Amino acid sequence: MKIVTLKIKNYRVFENLEIEDIPSFCVIIGANGTGKSTLFDIFGFLRDALKNNIRQALQVRGGYKEVITRGKEQENIEIELQFKMNILNTERLVTYLLIIGEDHKRPVIKREILRYKRDEHGKPFHFLDFKLGQGYAITNEEDFSKPKEKLEREEQKLESNDILAIKGLGQFQRFKAASAFRSLIENWHVSDFHISEARGSKDALYAEHLSPTGDNMASVAQYIYQNHSDLFQTILTKMQERVPGISKVEAKDTEDGRLILKFQDQAFKDPFIDRYVSDGTMKMFAYLILLFDPKPHPLLCVEEPENQLYPTLLRELAEEFASYADRGGQVFVSTHSPDFLNAVSLENIFWLIKEEGITKIYKAKDNQILRNLVEQGDLPGYLWNQGWFEGVAP
Repeated sequence: MKIVTLKIKNYRVFENLEIEDIPSFCVIIGANGTGKSTLFDIFGFLRDALKNNIRQALQVRGGYKEVITRGKEQENIEIELQFKMNILNTERLVTYLLIIGEDHKRPVIKREILRYKRDEHGKPFHFLDFKLGQGYAITNEEDFSKPKEKLEREEQKLESNDILAIKGLGQFQRFKAASAFRSLIENWHVSDFHISEARGSKDALYAEHLSPTGDNMASVAQYIYQNHSDLFQTILTKMQERVPGISKVEAKDTEDGRLILKFQDQAFKDPFIDRYVSDGTMKMFAYLILLFDPKPHPLLCVEEPENQLYPTLLRELAEEFASYADRGGQVFVSTHSPDFLNAVSLENIFWLIKEEGITKIYKAKDNQILRNLVEQGDLPGYLWNQGWFEGVAP
C-alpha cells in the first residue's frame, strides 16, 4: 500500500494543506517552524489514536485546543488519506477520511469513512461509515459479482465516540478494507530515535523490529543475527564501509541476563561496549537495522537523519532510503542537509513555506527554474543552499 494524497485541515500550522502525487521516497525541506515535524506527527497521531483513542492521542499533544489551528477552534480537524491497495489482484485507490471535533469540550470522532470504487465508473462506495460512534461496515465487500444494493451491511455501535471504527472492526477479517488499513497503520514506523536510549544494557526481550526510540536495538540486532544471517552480514558490510575500523558488531549477554551491543575495532583486541562508541556509529547502525528489516515497514518517517553523521555518508544514506522505497516501502524524510539533498531527485522533493502563520507546500518538480538548473547539471542541495528554493533557507 502506498499513500498518494494527503489532505490536512486545521491541524496546527496546516489550515488547509493538500499533498498530491506523493512519491514512494518523499523528502521534505523547510525553515524551522514551517511544520516538518507536524507533517510527520500526522502519521504518529493516527498510529496513537489507533493504539489508544482520539482523546489520549490529543492529550499527549497538549489537548484539542493545542492541536487545532489558531482561530479555527469552532471548526473540525480533518485528515484524509488516499492510498493504493491491491484488492482481488486489482490496484484500487482507497480513501480514508477522519473528522474530529468537540462535543461539550470533549474530543469526538464526528465522521470516519473508508471508501473506494468497485469498478471503473461511478462514485466511490462507502465500505465503512461511522458518525459519533455509530455506523456500518460492509462484510462482503470483495464480492464484486453482486450489485451495490446486495452488499451486506453490518450495523455497529462502538464503546465510545472517541474510538476509531477501524480499531474496533479492523480486528475482524470479515471487514476486509478496515482490517487492511488497520494493519497498515499498526506497522508504520515514525522514528523518534534517541541515542541515549539505544545505549547501555537492556532486558533481553524478544524483538523483531526497531522501536521508534531505538531502545531495543540490541535485541533486534540479536534477532536478525540469529534468524537472518544474510541480512546481518549486509548490515555489517555496510557498517565496515562507512565507519572506519569497524570489523564486527554483536549483541552480547551480560552476567545479569541482559543484552548489550559491542563493536569491534580491528585495531584493538577487545571490543568496545556501545557506551564508548560515537553517536554517529550508533545512529548509522540503527538506520541499517531499520532499512534492512526482514519484514519492512510499509511506511517510514525519519526526521533529520543527518544529525551526528559525517557529511560524506549522507549521499549513501539517501540512496539507502530510496532503495528501501523501491523495494516496496514508503519513506518520508525531513532534512536540513544540502549533502543529503544532493542525492535526491527533484521529483522526490517538497518544500514548506510559512505565510502569516499558515504553512503551504510546493513540489520542486513543478518549478520550471529548478528543473532548468538541474537539467544543466546543478544539484538540488546546491540550489537550496544558494536560495533557489523560494522562501526556504537551509
